[in-house]
Amino acid sequence: MIDVQLEARRELRERAFQALMSLEYEKDIVEACRFAYTYDKDSTSDSDVGIPIFLLNLVMGVEQSKSELDEKIGQYLKEGWTLGRLTLVEKNILRLGLFEMTEFDTPQLVAINEAIELSKKFSDGKSSKFINGILSKFITE
Repeated sequence: MIDVQLEARRELRERAFQALMSLEYEKDIVEACRFAYTYDKDSTSDSDVGIPIFLLNLVMGVEQSKSELDEKIGQYLKEGWTLGRLTLVEKNILRLGLFEMTEFDTPQLVAINEAIELSKKFSDGKSSKFINGILSKFITE
């Protein structure tokens, strides 16, 4: 049996990731969240649909803390690597995972696992191992 709350949060994390990716090109946070949340739902009017607070908090938090998150992530990259070498997918998954680990009541291992699942869905096996390695360093710190 699947925990409904877990499944709902997993979907909202995915939607948050999609909103963060769109914010790389467009800067309207609420509209990015609304689009990510409603784009494949049967709804008569997207503007009437309420955006879950969990989704908004994740996206707004990551956007507001982006430079601090990038600085923390940069500390754990191997010598010679910079954030600029990472793909947008990897950067946004790392930011989302780290933000959830540090700013939400989500257990750290759950946040890491969810980030890994996002990377498996939106990237490849190497990326998921890389994300696991970077985020795991925050637990051992």
